Amino acid sequence: MNTTNPSDWINVFLYGIYPYIALTVCVFGCWARFDLSQYTWKTGSSQMLQPKGMRMASNLFHVGILIILLGHFFGMFTPHAVYSVFITAPQKQVLAMAVGGIAGLICLVGLVMLIIRRFTDPRVSHTSSFGDKLLLLVLLAQLILGLCTIVVSTSHLDGVMMMNLASWAQNLAILRPVYAASLVEQVGLVYKLHMFLGTTLILLVPFTRLVHIISAPIWYLSRRYQVVRRKTAQA
Repeated sequence: MNTTNPSDWINVFLYGIYPYIALTVCVFGCWARFDLSQYTWKTGSSQMLQPKGMRMASNLFHVGILIILLGHFFGMFTPHAVYSVFITAPQKQVLAMAVGGIAGLICLVGLVMLIIRRFTDPRVSHTSSFGDKLLLLVLLAQLILGLCTIVVSTSHLDGVMMMNLASWAQNLAILRPVYAASLVEQVGLVYKLHMFLGTTLILLVPFTRLVHIISAPIWYLSRRYQVVRRKTAQA
């Protein structure tokens, strides 16, 4: 790395330092929000305003995004030596592209349905904040970028790019930011945009409804449901 080149320092900041800033803001921001404003720790669901199509859109989006997040987490942070006995790097890349592509399309359909509903339904749109609408558009951009990386990856199926990106995440985890940034210095723009926007979404968690992803799975498991019986006509 040429330390006199400004672009090298920009690369180090965006892909070596910025992830730590985003994670720090996320952790302390969530802590502060839960401690100071617990009643805002929610999704702000609009299903009661207009339930039509909400369940299908929400299910498609959440199923797709959960698969994508789990795939990214285990795919990026699992060392190559752990799975190399069972699957090669090229095979892992093809598997990741197939599963990620299917999950991404499912998520995309659900997200587009949610966006249309959020922007076009008068009641839902009126009760939605600017941040709610902007967040959906940012998620859409991130999802499209992710699907574009799959298309670009079809031109190199040797697994090298995938391993470099995984090494980037793993080196960040062991606090080697400069080396981590050097691993992605030469990757394509679509990958860099996807990584930058993904990091930015982590930073935005404490300030948006994304905060519910931290605790929603736990709360839903212990959620109390009320059984409501329909009133029958009196004879």
